[in-house]
Amino acid sequence: MPSMNMVQAINDALRTSMRQDDRVVVMGEDVGRVGGVFRVTQGLWDEFGEDRVIDTPLSEGGILGTAIGMALYGMVPVPEIQFADFIFPGYDQIVSELAKMRWRSGGEYSAKMVVRTPVGGGIRGGLYHSQSPESLFIHVAGLKVVCPSNPKDAKGLLLASIRDPDPVLFFEPKRIYRAAKGDVPDGDYVEELGKARIVREAESGKPAVTVIAWGAMLYEALAAAEQASEKGVSCEIVDLRTLWPLDIDTIAASVKKTGRVVVVHEAPKTCGFGAELVALVNEHCFLHLEAPPVRVTGFDTPFPYTLEMDYLPLAHRILPAVLETARY
Repeated sequence: MPSMNMVQAINDALRTSMRQDDRVVVMGEDVGRVGGVFRVTQGLWDEFGEDRVIDTPLSEGGILGTAIGMALYGMVPVPEIQFADFIFPGYDQIVSELAKMRWRSGGEYSAKMVVRTPVGGGIRGGLYHSQSPESLFIHVAGLKVVCPSNPKDAKGLLLASIRDPDPVLFFEPKRIYRAAKGDVPDGDYVEELGKARIVREAESGKPAVTVIAWGAMLYEALAAAEQASEKGVSCEIVDLRTLWPLDIDTIAASVKKTGRVVVVHEAPKTCGFGAELVALVNEHCFLHLEAPPVRVTGFDTPFPYTLEMDYLPLAHRILPAVLETARY
């Protein structure tokens, strides 16, 4: 089983899908000859040619509209939006067309495609290269939203997304593109969409807190959990992996065990996905809660440049929330 980083794992998933199914087409700005700004698609143009690895104009609305048209004619496009911040010019295509195709036709036709895009901060990208817009798409009925935290999941979830009958937004946390490494199975395999994973179980004999995270923030949650353990508090860490559809059963089972929950995400707090998670925890686990749910998030400001590490909910911000929740 080879060791890969996330860039290599995603590239491997795309290559595997394209070899298996000649309907799969990769398209986007600089994805061909250059291999993408993060080199995620490097080498695909050499193997599959310009008809299946398509360099597009700088027009996100055009990229997504074209991909939807291709999908309606039976192809399986995997368009890349160079940064998630650039997806907004194509937002109408996604929410008004892509998400509604199967529903408006009563299931007679659909637009099966995966929109890949790097998300989040941590690379000094400033206001226009660091946002986390997941909640804007989770709110839209008809879309699935995925955000892996490690190479094995990245490959397996992308392969599953490409095969899924529904349109998928596949968010790739660019801060860990090369920092996250691990063993990745050769060849074809899938990770089931809609399933969270417990990546650290609560220790017995200590006050416990469930911490929910995804993407790059999973590693900050794990770092905070190590520090909390030294102070006598145990953390059970839930990696959502698929943000929508949500694995509420795994979350509820963990919160019922610990009685406490902290949600961590990079996006601003107000109307972020953490708000929905807290609402669902209250609905499913209210009688089991020993403390109010807490959110540790980005701030309600545009993403800063020089103060990037102050904005991100890193371990030093997560730890006090965990300790205070445990002491409540």
